[in-house]
Amino acid sequence: MEGFEIEHVGQNDIDILYVKGYLDAHTAPDLENMLQSLTDKNRFKIVVNFEELNYISSAGLGVFMGYIELIRANKGDIKLSNMSPKIFRVFDLLGFPALYQIFDGETEAKAKFTEA
Repeated sequence: MEGFEIEHVGQNDIDILYVKGYLDAHTAPDLENMLQSLTDKNRFKIVVNFEELNYISSAGLGVFMGYIELIRANKGDIKLSNMSPKIFRVFDLLGFPALYQIFDGETEAKAKFTEA
């Protein structure tokens, strides 16, 4: 069984989640709990850095879909960054680039929150 980890770093009003390993049906609740915890604290500007993610399943993708409406209703967003071509293909196949902003780097993703 492959492991999954989330590292959370708060930078001013932006929260960065570093996801590592395998995000699937078994580990998706970890991501869900993290997003729930952030929204409970009224933290709605979230960047998810996928640099060290090796695998994502539809269950993992579903977590993002489950929170995006709540987050956008609170004038926030989930921005995605640092995807490997393999991970990007999964998001692309399911039409995520039309719904989410996906950036090559975390710095660009964070900068989008500071633009008016």
